[in-house]
Parts: sequence; C-alpha cells; structure tokens
Amino acid sequence: MYQFSYAEVAQESSSTAREREREAFDNMIASLERAETAGPRSREAIEAIYVTRNLWSILVEDLASAENALPEELRASLISIGLWVMREAESIRLGRVESFQPMIEITQMIRDGLES
Repeated sequence: MYQFSYAEVAQESSSTAREREREAFDNMIASLERAETAGPRSREAIEAIYVTRNLWSILVEDLASAENALPEELRASLISIGLWVMREAESIRLGRVESFQPMIEITQMIRDGLES
C-alpha cells in the first residue's frame, strides 16, 4: 500500500484544482475567440457570453466565500475583474460593445497567472 503525507495529498488536490481552472479558462478563451471571429450577433457570441458569465459567476461566488484561502486583497481584485468581464459581456449582448478582444486579453492574463 502507498502512504502519502497530508501535505502531498493537499498539494496534489491544489494542483489538480488549478489545472481544472486553467482548462476552464482555456475553454472560455477559445469560446471568446470564436465569437470575436464570428461577430457579436453570431451564435458563437451567444455561447461565449453564456460560458463567460457562468464561469465568472462561479468564480466570483467562490472568491467572495470566507473559506477561500487567497489573500483578501487578491480576492477583491479578482472579484472586480470578474464583475467587469460580466458587465462587458452584457454590453456586447446589448449591442453597446462590438469586440470580445478586451475580455480575451484579461482572461488570458488571469489564466496565465494560474501557471505561476
């Protein structure tokens, strides 16, 4: 039988969770890029807005939780970014904004930060 220390199991769980977060961001970025190519009134745009709002809603809720272990200042910054992304997605849906590019760039930066 294998025996693992709690620290090893906790580290593996943390790295697995981070990998899943990166994959979720990768999927969101791919969806946003398809929407950017297809245009703000396309089926791809509807899908990208849906995916983006859902993922950021989950992330913001988790970041606002008292159980979240990230430093409070970082959590607050990420919540602000998430709220901005959701507002930007809504602006595209309403026809006030035409480009997904700012959301793509911000999301890529957040995803890349998970790799550190």
